[in-house]
Amino acid sequence: MARGTTESTPTRVARGTRAAETAERKRRLLAAATELAAEGGYDAVQMRDVASRAGVALGTLYRHYSSKDQLLVAALDAQAATLRDRIAQRPPAGDTPAIRVANVLRRACRALERQPRVTAAMMTAMSAGDETTTPTKREVDATLKAIIEHAIAANGDVDDLDGVVRVLGHVWFATLSYWVNGLATPDEMAADLERTAHLLLD
Repeated sequence: MARGTTESTPTRVARGTRAAETAERKRRLLAAATELAAEGGYDAVQMRDVASRAGVALGTLYRHYSSKDQLLVAALDAQAATLRDRIAQRPPAGDTPAIRVANVLRRACRALERQPRVTAAMMTAMSAGDETTTPTKREVDATLKAIIEHAIAANGDVDDLDGVVRVLGHVWFATLSYWVNGLATPDEMAADLERTAHLLLD
């Protein structure tokens, strides 16, 4: 029995090391894509440049992400997960679901406003018809819905919670699209989201 334990340990360590290396490599790739987007927007994110900046072979990049749209959507998914964790650490204030949701959406908007070129690049990737991005798009959608759902359900039930969350998600995406295309200011975007929260939840 002791011999079995000894023999299996190196395998567990090796697997753990490979997983950690893969995660670190992906982190560098997403960081490189985000940096390039911050410098020049969607068009500046070229796969060869991403690989070079991340210190990763181009073939390795393509093994993880088959297109720049897939890469940018993955970067958005990572940002959404970070936002979810931060909101969990500091839950939204407010006595009603509408106020809490408005608080959360304003915080999300402020986070995205800090790097407008990055947000515009990610929104372009989200709007692209690249089928390889669909699973990650679903992960982004699920994370954003979880953020909204948590804010709504903090105290008491809401009729048709799934429907409310879906509509809020659609409006959020639409207002972001308006903003990145210069059709709305950040204040107008936040006001529209807050108005929608109150219309659906009050």
